[in-house]
Amino acid sequence: MKLDEALVDRIARPLRNRLSGTPRWSLGRIAGESLLAVVIAGGQGLLDAVGPGAGARTVLITLGLAVLSLTRRAFPATVLVLAAGASVDIPMASLLLVCASWSAGGRVTRPGRLPAAFGTALALYIGLSTYEEFRADAELPLVTGAFSTAAFIVLAVVPGLTARYRAQRRSLLEALGRTNQQLVREQALVARQARLLERSRIAQDMHDSLGHQLVLISVHAGALQVDPDVTDRQREGLRVLRDASVAAMEELREAVGILREAGEARVLASVDDLVASSRAAGATVTLHRSGSVRPLAPAADHAAYRVAQEALTNAHKHAPGAPIALTLQYESDTLIVEVTNGPPESGNPAAPAAVSGGQGLTGMAERVRLVGGMLHSGPTADGGFRVAGMLPYGPAPGDSQPRPETQAPDAAPPRTPVLDPAEPRTAATGTAAATTGTGAVLDPGAPRGDFAALMSRRGKLTLGCAGTALVLGVGVIALGIWGVSALMDEVDQATIPPGVYERVRPGDPEEDVQDQLPDEDSFLTEDLRDAGPPRPEGATCRNFGSDDVDDTSTIFRFCFRDGKLVEKLTFDGTLPG
Repeated sequence: MKLDEALVDRIARPLRNRLSGTPRWSLGRIAGESLLAVVIAGGQGLLDAVGPGAGARTVLITLGLAVLSLTRRAFPATVLVLAAGASVDIPMASLLLVCASWSAGGRVTRPGRLPAAFGTALALYIGLSTYEEFRADAELPLVTGAFSTAAFIVLAVVPGLTARYRAQRRSLLEALGRTNQQLVREQALVARQARLLERSRIAQDMHDSLGHQLVLISVHAGALQVDPDVTDRQREGLRVLRDASVAAMEELREAVGILREAGEARVLASVDDLVASSRAAGATVTLHRSGSVRPLAPAADHAAYRVAQEALTNAHKHAPGAPIALTLQYESDTLIVEVTNGPPESGNPAAPAAVSGGQGLTGMAERVRLVGGMLHSGPTADGGFRVAGMLPYGPAPGDSQPRPETQAPDAAPPRTPVLDPAEPRTAATGTAAATTGTGAVLDPGAPRGDFAALMSRRGKLTLGCAGTALVLGVGVIALGIWGVSALMDEVDQATIPPGVYERVRPGDPEEDVQDQLPDEDSFLTEDLRDAGPPRPEGATCRNFGSDDVDDTSTIFRFCFRDGKLVEKLTFDGTLPG
């Protein structure tokens, strides 16, 4: 008992999951599906009642059609195959076949399953349609198969392709909508990130420029405070001055605005002013230059200046009185900006601790990285500190990148620049301002790779469906033309003018009579082989209908034996169709 229950549950669970997985029907959908089931099942019941008469078979067929109609959305492929087989003998099943093919075309999405379902349905439809003809005649199945194929294409393939195109178009529009929403969200995030990066850049510039000057004021005030020649009143004023500079630095760190820096960016050529300011503060600063001076890109030039400025500021704050060495070393491919200070002098009274945000070295490293360089910082062996930045050169004045059409034919194609998420962005547009050596500006708002692949795949599927529908349409037209032509040929082979029957006489040579008759017998006259009066013994007979449209119930018979026409007669009969 438990085994039977487990088996039933194993069989029923997938069915229950499939039915429950179908989207919930609205009231309109319930009414429409119920009406369709009533039309299909009730129509077949009426046809049986008018024709052979209603019975148990009619009840089973109508119930089966109703069940298949209501379950075609949950089991589209299965209902398609069953409807194809039933439509051969059940007229209203043809309407079910159209509905089932529509459901299968729109709902079967697994690769290979849709062609397999339609292929199986086509084979079943043609096989059942031609089963009787295969046993009766060798020519009839070919014609019947052609007509069955054309009918299946019209009843099943065309609705299925239309539903498939409609489903793919709907899926494409939904994907476009989702992608558009994603792009809108990403654009908002990019714009927000651009504003945050711009604020960070402004704050860092203010920290590097104004912070340097405020540190010098604090250092000067602290040095004067310990000068024995300063009076108490002056020392109090210096204390107020230093406290004010400290408070200004604290407020500077908190005042992170969104406005851009109005002035022009400082360049490395102004490094002499930095050295002079440091010397005026009482520090011992030496400046060394080596190598051939070469121009830097504007961003790298500004970064080099900030490295020197921040390193001097740190030396003033953390090693007051220690000698400082600033070196600008122009190598073949990079500029090295190095600032080294010794340990604080033991005889020099230490000034009160200066205010420090702890972000100076981090900001320097980020600036240098963004221009393609490297930064190293750390203590030296004698107890001092060393900061060294390596920055790449920009193109020399007058240099330009070769145009694509002027490059050598065997030159390697330029690499596609990669967008760095840390690259500065413009706050106005929210797009990246990442510029490569070739001058190409990258825009993250451009179509994404997966979206382009989706568009390409959906476009190919749409074109494929349209091409398939066109080919099938041409095929249906060609099959129709061929079928009509073949049917007309069969009609010509199965009919003769009444005058032929009047002209010939029994006893005429068979050859002369056969010359006036069609060359071959038609399958339309196969059912007349045993019809009519008995045949003469040992004779071979041929039956034909009349080609007179006003006389469709007369059959002409010609019987031959021993090379002569031995009998001709007429009897009542009708050609098939």
